[in-house]
Amino acid sequence: MPGVQTHMDYYELLSVSRTASADEIKSSYRKLALKYHPDRNKEPGAAEQFARINEAYAVLSDPEKRAHYDRFGSAPGAGMPGGDPFGGMGGVGFDPMDIFEQLFGGLGGARGGRRGPARGDDIETEARVTLLQARAGEEIEVEVDRLTTCEHCHGGRTEPGGKPPRTCPTCGGMGAVRAQARTIFGVVETQQPCPTCRGEGQTIEEPCTVCKGRGRTLKAERVSVKLPRGIDEGYRIRVAGRGHEGPGGNGDLYVHIEMEPHPDLRREQEHLIYTAKIGFAKATLGGEITVPTLDGPQAVEVKAGTQHGELHRLRGQGLPRLQGAGVGDLIVEYEIAVPKPGQLTPEAREALHAYARAVGDEVNEHREGFLGKVGKIFRGE
Repeated sequence: MPGVQTHMDYYELLSVSRTASADEIKSSYRKLALKYHPDRNKEPGAAEQFARINEAYAVLSDPEKRAHYDRFGSAPGAGMPGGDPFGGMGGVGFDPMDIFEQLFGGLGGARGGRRGPARGDDIETEARVTLLQARAGEEIEVEVDRLTTCEHCHGGRTEPGGKPPRTCPTCGGMGAVRAQARTIFGVVETQQPCPTCRGEGQTIEEPCTVCKGRGRTLKAERVSVKLPRGIDEGYRIRVAGRGHEGPGGNGDLYVHIEMEPHPDLRREQEHLIYTAKIGFAKATLGGEITVPTLDGPQAVEVKAGTQHGELHRLRGQGLPRLQGAGVGDLIVEYEIAVPKPGQLTPEAREALHAYARAVGDEVNEHREGFLGKVGKIFRGE
């Protein structure tokens, strides 16, 4: 129909449901924005997809714009003459990098006024750690995406050999402008980032062709992280200076630790637990089992008369105490496995009956099957 404008599905673009929470939307946006960022993805159409993802996030991350979109199927002002669905960010001049940098760490500096060079933002990531790595306090590597100084313009933001930046004509290099608003208390004067230079105090005549005048590019790097001995799930390690670069210094990297499940052992603080399933005969008469430890299989004696749930400690074969001296134990927890009737051979069944008679333990004797009972009925027995 003439005049009808179709809109992309923002929820589908961000791969979230229409009931997704704000945190779920942000998390999905982070992954997709990094995937399609022009500095990392050179495939055809990646830049356009990056812009669409940012457009979707600009709407769904704002409660009012999201509510309007859910009700009418479009962002506020979309399709209207002069309308701007992004409240100043969309339409002509809309730059998806602005949204990306707001979430991942902007250029800093004077965006909020001339307060001096800003430090780069922090980065957060996750690392899965094995019990062996935790025990040894190994050094591991994590891959992060850092905003680093553009190697082409060396952070100058201007194309090498081109025209140098000039003082912003709107704010006179202050990076901020004053505005007056009439309130019930009278006229109030406020200071806001300059709309022309976006708080930088300078305008770029010939932007760098690599970083597009931002002074930084996104770069994948591997960072070494030293694990404290005995590190556990849920702890966070700070690596100073390995966050995003900024004119006032680098941010930090925070690594959230997740423990890799062990196939045989489970952890309880500094102790390791192994559940050993043993049969009735071995529990009664004693024997030997093999226990998987972090140093390899180890033979362990099962004492005669071992009870279900009984514990056996292997001293010092656990993990170092993270916030104290000493080492935990490897605890063997015995579980007596009772065989099901179908698992018993006739010989084993008869041996159990003989044992029961010897100790005076009343048990169910051999029961006839259904066909045997039917046969007795027909025979009149």
